[in-house]
Amino acid sequence: MKLLRVGTAGAERPALLDQDGILRDLSDLVRDIDGELLAEEAALARVRSAAASGELPALDGAGLRVGPPVARMGKIVCIGLNYHAHARETGAAIPKEPILFMKAPDTVVGPDDTVLVPRGSVKTDWEVELAVVIGSTARYLESAEDALGHVAGYAIAHDVSEREFQIERGGQWDKGKNCETFNPLGPWLVTADEVGDPQALRLRLSVNGEVKQDGTTADQIFPVGEVVRYVSQFMTLYPGDVINTGTPAGVALGHPDPKPYLRAGDVVELEIDGLGRQRQVLKGA
Repeated sequence: MKLLRVGTAGAERPALLDQDGILRDLSDLVRDIDGELLAEEAALARVRSAAASGELPALDGAGLRVGPPVARMGKIVCIGLNYHAHARETGAAIPKEPILFMKAPDTVVGPDDTVLVPRGSVKTDWEVELAVVIGSTARYLESAEDALGHVAGYAIAHDVSEREFQIERGGQWDKGKNCETFNPLGPWLVTADEVGDPQALRLRLSVNGEVKQDGTTADQIFPVGEVVRYVSQFMTLYPGDVINTGTPAGVALGHPDPKPYLRAGDVVELEIDGLGRQRQVLKGA
C-alpha cells in the first residue's frame, strides 16, 4: 500500500493512493497514519480490505498539499557514511560499525514543502536517503532477517545538512542536522510487502535540473536489516520511529572546490524507485 497524509500543515488527513493512482480518503476508517496504526495488524488489514473493495471515497488531489506520511513519530535515527562510494568521496574510512546520529522529529516537513537555508549558512548540502519506518517494537534483535520483520515500510527522506555547522563548529553533528525543515519525508509510506528487496532500489537527486546523485541501495555498507538490528542493541525502536539509512555519492561536500552548496532559490528534486518523488524550493530563513 501507498499511505500518505494530505492537507494543511498540522491538519493532514490520512489517505491512500490506490493501484490506479486515485487518491482515497481514509479519515472515516483510521484516525491517522502513525505508530498506533502501523502496530495494529487488524487495522492495516481493514485498510487493505477497504482499498481492495473500492469502497473508499476518492479525494481530489489538485492543489492538495502532501504532508509527511507518518504522524507523531517518536524519533529519527540516522546512519552516517553508509555507502561505499559516499565514504570514498568524502575521504573517510569505511566504518567498522554503523555511525549513528539523531534528528529531531520537528525537522520533518512534507516532501514538497519549502526548505530553509539557515541564517549564516554557506554550506547547506543535499542527501537523498531511504527512510525505514518501524512497525513493531524492536529491542535487542538477534538477526538482520528478524529485523526486517519489524519494518512497516519505506519512504524518501532528504537529510539536508549544513556542513560548516556539522563539521567545523565543534561538538557532534547535531548543529548541522537539526535546522528547521531539514528532513522532508514522503510523499508516501510504501508498505514493506510492496517494496520487496530494500537493497535493490535506485536513488536519484538533482539540483536545478542537474543530476547530482544517482546510486543504489546495493552500495550500502550496512544493509537495511543489519541497520535495524544494530540500532536495536542501543535503543528501543517503537512503531512510527524512522531510520534514515544514509546517502549515496554525489553530495556537495564530495565535489572539488568551489563546492556547489545550496542557496536560496535552488530547486532540489529527489526520487527512489517505487517510493515517489520530492521537490523543494530553498528559501532563506
